[in-house]
Amino acid sequence: MYDHRRLGRELGLFDTDPLMGAGLPYWLPDGAVVRHQLEEYVRELESAAGYRHVYSPVLGKRELYEISGHWSHYSDDMFPPMQLGAEEVVLRPSLCPHHALIYRSRSHSYRELPLRIAEVGGMYRSELSGVLGGLTRVRAIQLNDAHIFCTLDQAVEEARAALALIARAYADLGIRASRYRLSLPGDGVSGGGGKYVADPALWSRATAMLREVLDASGVAYEAAEGEAAFYGPKIDVQIEDAAGREATLSTVQIDFHQPERFDLHYIGPDGAKHRPVMVHRSVIGSVERAVAHLVEEHGGAFPAWLAPVQLVVLPVSEAQEQHAYDLAERARAQGLRAEVAVEGNLGARIRAARLVPYQAVIGEREADADLVAVRLRDGRRVDPLSPADLLHRVAARVGARGAELWADG
Repeated sequence: MYDHRRLGRELGLFDTDPLMGAGLPYWLPDGAVVRHQLEEYVRELESAAGYRHVYSPVLGKRELYEISGHWSHYSDDMFPPMQLGAEEVVLRPSLCPHHALIYRSRSHSYRELPLRIAEVGGMYRSELSGVLGGLTRVRAIQLNDAHIFCTLDQAVEEARAALALIARAYADLGIRASRYRLSLPGDGVSGGGGKYVADPALWSRATAMLREVLDASGVAYEAAEGEAAFYGPKIDVQIEDAAGREATLSTVQIDFHQPERFDLHYIGPDGAKHRPVMVHRSVIGSVERAVAHLVEEHGGAFPAWLAPVQLVVLPVSEAQEQHAYDLAERARAQGLRAEVAVEGNLGARIRAARLVPYQAVIGEREADADLVAVRLRDGRRVDPLSPADLLHRVAARVGARGAELWADG
């Protein structure tokens, strides 16, 4: 059983400091590599699916969150406002109000819809100290978020496609969903001032659409009351750690509330204004929680495309060190993350590099023949290869973003 808090520190991925504060981890170089690769992967996946990426500020006026409903339904989880002259600004607890304003910044025709806006952006939650832990519960969150503005007729298909995108990402990351949950409101929908927006018709309509999405996707799911967002029901994709603790990693939501609150519209084929539907979806949720789960799921042995170091070169003796440095330089020139390990005896260096996907050992015989002996992380050994052939094969496997470490030919 792996604990990402312990293993993450042992592997030099992240750490904390009391002067920075509880729930505010910082990323070390190897952890920053994993985070960067994960974020770039999501951006590429989204771009291929027709999303357009934006950047929005992590601050907003209090009035923004009053309009969105966060202030009345979610303020206990928000940091207190900061006074700036006559204005109050707040660290945002969510990206959706900002994306609503981006949509509202200009008029839209029905021909532009669905409009898919995505961002990997910061947000902040005022978590109590007692629930903070490692990367799974933090106060500063980097969220993979997106909002699809579409017609009512497009909403179910857009939500279904978002769920398929999540499944694709899980396959590439080598993780799996433990279950799918349809998160519904608890008490307080019919009356005002409760935890949830008081609009029973809204909830009923959105819930029916999400059930249709789940049924069309062919996944088994369970309904859970009291787990919805304040503005609507959602599909939660649940993950489970080795200890059996469950958490939500990915979500898909259909929202009628915020388009109404922000007075969003598009021009229909009849030339009149119509209200869009807002589909919220997050493929990997918070980057912090995603990395924590990846650490525990793989025990630090990340898929090769995600590994902080993809190739370690091990000269047997000092005489082969220049060959090793030359190979590492060629690997880096091809976009691979490569290092040379020279400290300690060969056995100790091999053990220290046990989580690196590829090990290239260069002894006297290999150096004389311009070859490298290849060891794979799973214990397999490959017949000696030329440096060019090794780099070609490693680059091909890394580029494939699969779990398999090696392929002949």
